[in-house]
Amino acid sequence: MRKTVILLVSFLIISCQNQNQLKPMDTTKNEELVKAYFEHFNKHDWKKMSEMYTETADFKDPSLGPGIVKQTRKQIADKYAALNAAFPDLHDKVIQVYPSGEKHIIVEFVSSGTAPDNSKFELPICTIFTIENGLITKDFTYFDNFEEEEN
Repeated sequence: MRKTVILLVSFLIISCQNQNQLKPMDTTKNEELVKAYFEHFNKHDWKKMSEMYTETADFKDPSLGPGIVKQTRKQIADKYAALNAAFPDLHDKVIQVYPSGEKHIIVEFVSSGTAPDNSKFELPICTIFTIENGLITKDFTYFDNFEEEEN
């Protein structure tokens, strides 16, 4: 009987330790996915980047209008290709990555580029990615979309 109790307690302790080890591994996988995402972005490999999303993903993005907008992989690739055409040296510099639970990663970054007329921009952005089964299901991006008026 005593051996049975010791085995049961040992099993419970090992099970709890194994469960605690899974969470950091999931976060690490999500962080690796986000790192690869920004590598594809900075290489302007829009096809590979778009394949990191589910077939249709939810977006919140001031450039797409108010509310949640569904985008296919093709629409995602086309959007960034058009942005890249306007800013050939388009680049994102990741400032900080904040894991948030098992399914979310918050990324703070600065997007920059130069237009053909040599005007430059730098835009601080924050994106909340929802990741499920190794793919991005939601991309909620926040930035100041206010354009200054010239006097």
